[in-house]
Amino acid sequence: MFELTFLGTSASVPSADRNHPGLLVRAGRHRILVDCGEGIQRQLLRGGAGFRRLDRILLTHGHFDHILGIPGLFSTLQLRRSADIMSIHGSPGTLDVVVRMLAGLWGEGRAPIPLQLVPLERGQVLDAGEFTITCFPVRHRDTDSFGFEFVSHARRHLLPDRLAALAVPDGPVRKALAEGTPVTLEDGRTIDPEDVLGPAQGRKKLVIVGDTETTEGLHEHVRDADMLVIEATFLQRDSAMARDYGHLTVAEAAALAASSNVRQLVMNHISGRYSDAEVLAEARESFPNSRVANDFDQMVV
Repeated sequence: MFELTFLGTSASVPSADRNHPGLLVRAGRHRILVDCGEGIQRQLLRGGAGFRRLDRILLTHGHFDHILGIPGLFSTLQLRRSADIMSIHGSPGTLDVVVRMLAGLWGEGRAPIPLQLVPLERGQVLDAGEFTITCFPVRHRDTDSFGFEFVSHARRHLLPDRLAALAVPDGPVRKALAEGTPVTLEDGRTIDPEDVLGPAQGRKKLVIVGDTETTEGLHEHVRDADMLVIEATFLQRDSAMARDYGHLTVAEAAALAASSNVRQLVMNHISGRYSDAEVLAEARESFPNSRVANDFDQMVV
């Protein structure tokens, strides 16, 4: 299960109601920030999330509206005497922007909190046991951008009727079977996990795409997602402007969801020139299960 708190949902120009981009993902014991716009520490407090166990940031790309909150967040964590190592994952180009930004404030090679910079390459970012994160390249203007797939592992539960029929005792034997290990009972019989496990259930897929100028190449990563969070900066009537600035239209985001068997589309990075009603109307023409994200919205996958 993934719990999302939207901390910033604006495009490059914030509004009174929308902060610069930032999304908190909770999964198990992990709290992961995707992008870090200005004022993110206040957004964490206003959204009720706070700073505890926040030790990983995934950056979609290095444009300032997605990273300028890092110095403020680090300063706050320093004042709170956080001893956790903060890991920042981003493309080499994105991390270079972060390094130069931090050097301008605290000196070359320095940061106010323990810091680990992890360059992204296509493939696995994290294997947390109960879920994995992988990344994939995204085209957005002159940046090395990445999107992220969060996938929780499917679980298979023991079937009580099969356990009873095979007289499998309680305790360590059942635990081993639940973990997929064959067991030998005291009477000499060998029980295979396939004899007592039900079908796989509970696999969930969350895909997060930041700024992107095209949906080309995204289908393979988005396919069958339970939730797709993606920018939808312009309406289709302003598609020429969308191309100039390297962003998607709402109609393009909805078409991607419709053609990729996505269950729910959540649109982000919303321009202040449009109302939510306009954005929803365009999206639902081709993908009815669409939603516009607002700051402090909380969603569960």
